[in-house]
Amino acid sequence: MPLRNSSSRYGWVSIFMHWGVALAVFGLFALGLWMVDLDYYSTWRKDAPDLHKSIGLVLLAVMVLRVLWRFISPPPPTLESYSRLTRMGAKFGHSFLYLGLFAVMIAGYLISTADGVGIPVFGLFEVPALVSGLPDQADTAGVIHFYLAWALVIFSGLHALAALKHHFIDRDATLTRMLGRKA
Repeated sequence: MPLRNSSSRYGWVSIFMHWGVALAVFGLFALGLWMVDLDYYSTWRKDAPDLHKSIGLVLLAVMVLRVLWRFISPPPPTLESYSRLTRMGAKFGHSFLYLGLFAVMIAGYLISTADGVGIPVFGLFEVPALVSGLPDQADTAGVIHFYLAWALVIFSGLHALAALKHHFIDRDATLTRMLGRKA
């Protein structure tokens, strides 16, 4: 499989980032749901949020690289069999997923830095608190983070269902291209 995208399929870099981001999003969502119910005496009370923040910041870096990679190695064009509505839906869907991911991560950053304290990343380095002290910063960012996370997970599920529909009903190459196979 080629490193870069071609006119008929995605390269391994795009595929790795696509599936890695999907795994991270669903993993962070599950971790987030689990950690908010931890009580004061749980041994994970501090470690779970630290892990969530660290993975979230690594995901932010991967998403920046993913956007840059789209310029270096553009994705294959949409299939000619797509209707105009399908093309518009795909463009809207991908835009929402990208913008939503950046927004949910920025909201998470704003929650974590509301008190002016940086965020340690796996204990290796710290991301500084560049924005802090805004009125109700943690609460407002928390609400945004919560609802955007739910919206992204639901929309990602719809995205997966659309890929399965293309594969099993339309019998086109939408899914196989993201699995590294030729169209």
